[in-house]
Amino acid sequence: MPARRATKPAAAPPPWTPAELVEILDEAYGRAPQQVSNEPVFELVLTLLSQHTSDLNSGVAMHRLWEAFPGWDAVLAAPVEAVEDAIRPGGLAPTKSRRLHALLAEVRERRPDWDLEFLRDLPLEEAKAWLTSLPGVGPKTAACVLLFALERPALPVDTHVERVSKRLGLVPPKMPADKAHAVLEAMLTPDQVYAFHVDLIQHGRRTCHARGPKCDICPLESRCPKVGVG
Repeated sequence: MPARRATKPAAAPPPWTPAELVEILDEAYGRAPQQVSNEPVFELVLTLLSQHTSDLNSGVAMHRLWEAFPGWDAVLAAPVEAVEDAIRPGGLAPTKSRRLHALLAEVRERRPDWDLEFLRDLPLEEAKAWLTSLPGVGPKTAACVLLFALERPALPVDTHVERVSKRLGLVPPKMPADKAHAVLEAMLTPDQVYAFHVDLIQHGRRTCHARGPKCDICPLESRCPKVGVG
């Protein structure tokens, strides 16, 4: 009886390029044009308030903070309890109010006029290093400030970007999020950073859910390796 010939395992699908991902996800979801706030301290505070809550809740907390206090000096001068009450809609108010006070105190110590425009002209890695040296500021917060306030090509990796990137095989499944920032950003040209960030967030929110991803309607399904999807 002739020996059975071993069958070769199916070849893995070729990985998506960032340009392909942006083109397909733009077509699937649309993408709003980037609007730069030119308010780095505002983005610092908003990103802090957005931790472990929805965009809606953090937006309400930020609005309440501005209603209660006329400026950053007033926030610092207020008792932590008053700040805590103002940002309560954002959740974790006791913790976030203390972190906010510490963050603003350090910013004012270094830049008494609250002007962080100098970050626009620093080499990108130096700007990241300055921001991450502030208390409570990690790679994601630093990237949010640089991208959304100063239009610099720093990639924020939130939970959606991290999950989708790992399922697509762009980064190893066990790579920590703080390491994924540099790896993913290095794949992108400066003009792709905003699109990649927004498109992967939309895909994660609308299709590639943490639980029960909608693979049957996914525009990337044909070449997705589905890393970690049961």
